[in-house]
Amino acid sequence: MEMPAGLFRSNRFFKVFFFSSINRKYHCFRLFIRRMLFCLISDGLPNNAITIQSIHTMPRTAAKRRKISRTDGVEGKNSEQNANSFFAFLKRFFGRFDLFQIVPLLLLLFIGCTFIYGAGQQVGGNFAEIFWKRQILYACVGLMAWLILVFMDYRWLGPLSILFYPLALASLVFVLVHGVTLSGGKQWIQVGGITFQPSEFAKLALIISISWILSMRKANVNHFLWMAAVLLLSVVPIILILKEPDFGTSAVLIPVIGSIAFVSNLKWRYIVIVLVILSIAAPFAYYQLKPYQRDRIITFLDPEKDPLNRGWSAIQSEIAVGSGGFSGKGYMQGTHCSLGYLPRTVAHSDFIFPVIAEETGFIGSIILLALFALLQFSIFRTALMAPDAFGRNLCVGIGMLIMVHVFVNVGMCIRMVPITGLPLPLVSYGGTFLMTILICLGIVQSVYSHRTKESFLDV
Repeated sequence: MEMPAGLFRSNRFFKVFFFSSINRKYHCFRLFIRRMLFCLISDGLPNNAITIQSIHTMPRTAAKRRKISRTDGVEGKNSEQNANSFFAFLKRFFGRFDLFQIVPLLLLLFIGCTFIYGAGQQVGGNFAEIFWKRQILYACVGLMAWLILVFMDYRWLGPLSILFYPLALASLVFVLVHGVTLSGGKQWIQVGGITFQPSEFAKLALIISISWILSMRKANVNHFLWMAAVLLLSVVPIILILKEPDFGTSAVLIPVIGSIAFVSNLKWRYIVIVLVILSIAAPFAYYQLKPYQRDRIITFLDPEKDPLNRGWSAIQSEIAVGSGGFSGKGYMQGTHCSLGYLPRTVAHSDFIFPVIAEETGFIGSIILLALFALLQFSIFRTALMAPDAFGRNLCVGIGMLIMVHVFVNVGMCIRMVPITGLPLPLVSYGGTFLMTILICLGIVQSVYSHRTKESFLDV
């Protein structure tokens, strides 16, 4: 039986129409996916956002452009446009990164690993074989977390603090019950062969929680209920950290929370009231300290009273800083660390600054402090550029945390403040503290990279 000619023609027309339609939709879908990926990479939709009509006309427009390029020789212009778009993409991508933070961050990490290795080689044993390798591993893990946070919108951390804060309190309670006692304090949790210090993560959780609460639209830190909420959230972890005991970490949280409240428009009369209360409570708080904590204060006031025991570390660290002179004794040529005048167990951690000062002298010390100053400048600069109050509060709290650590660590090495055991950020040995600081700086970098974006997470 023969097929009618009209039916054959209609079937042929249907096939041509059907496959051409599929081909056109395939090109539409491919161009749509390409456009969406470009928009995601370019950090937001462009001004001429995609519409349904533009999607359907894309294959025709592309075909016309290819046709024009073949006939009129416009390939040079298309290649120039592609090059411009590529450079625009690179500009937008690297615009996420603040070089004022990245440069001092990497240099401080390099300095820390270098002098931890040098101090370990002078001491010998596990100090020479293990610690510098661990520090490099901690730095790599922390830098990975830093990079993830750069591409993450920091505003998600506000709602997530509802989870972070209780977990931080639970870890602080757990360490009091099942913690590992090291250096006279139950401050560590051991999981397998890994130990970490939950009080460091508690500092970060507290900064995020307080920053988010005081950035809410109806928040008023001068109102009694809001002030009571901030004080309650702050006092609980401080008391738990004091129970470990870790007086240095708990004392650091006071100026950090105060700085966040200050930039949230806390009135001066409340600041004066708090300072007066702290001044009155200081003598009573002195008698609540542990005996070794009182000895540190007495040694700070008069280290010559017991120069061979309690005052030994303070005196020798000051001598090590001064013995470096203007240009230092040279890398791994210092005598205070190799001969054991500096405590060998903490020369690579709490007393890393005297090691650096002795070997690099006044020049090296100034360069180190200048890098910290540049890092602080980048953090507070980002706070001024933050698009919302939450980002500003985060940057101010993190900047104050790092600044207090630097001031106390350097100050205790030159007998300006009592010895409290606070490490030098990015330089001293310590996995938990190093990763916490890198996470904090990753949050600041996230604020910088999202400084021009709006978010639906504003409360």
